[in-house]
Amino acid sequence: MRSYNPDLTPPWKKSAPVPEVPADRDLVVEEVGTGFCGAVIRCEAGTVTLEDRFGKHRVFPLEPRGFLLEGKVVTLVRPASGPARPTRTASGSVAVPGARARVARAGRIYVEGRHDAELVERVWGDDLRIEGVVVEYLEGVDDLPAIVAEFGPAPDARLGVLVDHLVPGSKESRIAAQVTSPDVLVVGHPYIDVWEAVKPSSLGIPAWPTVPRGQDWKTGVCRALGWPDHTGAAWQHILSRVTSYKDLEPALLGRVEELIDFVTAP
Repeated sequence: MRSYNPDLTPPWKKSAPVPEVPADRDLVVEEVGTGFCGAVIRCEAGTVTLEDRFGKHRVFPLEPRGFLLEGKVVTLVRPASGPARPTRTASGSVAVPGARARVARAGRIYVEGRHDAELVERVWGDDLRIEGVVVEYLEGVDDLPAIVAEFGPAPDARLGVLVDHLVPGSKESRIAAQVTSPDVLVVGHPYIDVWEAVKPSSLGIPAWPTVPRGQDWKTGVCRALGWPDHTGAAWQHILSRVTSYKDLEPALLGRVEELIDFVTAP
């Protein structure tokens, strides 16, 4: 004989059903228990990761009635078709799905070293390929005037240069002042090394350490932070924590955007 288990819960105590909403990337919701509000950046089995407007990340379980969407209670569920296609590139530009890389322009962007080039590629790579801009590194700026002369900048072949530690009175500023072509734009950031352009919060450290003058800066940073004296491995760790422009300081962001605009101007 089939058993019968009636639901004796009074109607006024029953929870009203709530809609199930796919946790698509960039969907902005609020977690009901903590009030944490942010955009979905990742949805995995059983959890969703939100990022608030300050760049802070929190992971929450996908529990029923666990979130507010536009002030209404919803149940977030994992998107049925897998991760949603990003609507923005790492630089914050609108993504263009399926766009092909443009044939390389005659113009170029030069940066000081390999780490600078890798960081620019990490954040602006999609934009640069669509615009056909090639980034090359110089291994320092001591010979910048000669390098610019050899490049032969022209209105249809502009050159943009990103310099580390470009502050008044520095060696870099004196070298940059020797480049006067209207088809060359030399800009820079105030940091001793491009490592410092990565926000400390993205690395889980309170601040970049101060390294005494006369000591190799990168080695000093590794020692101060308790990292092995292997600057190559340290850089790979730093680079791995950069997922978008939000992980970089504005002093670098503005300069790279300025260079891209300069070399791609009609």
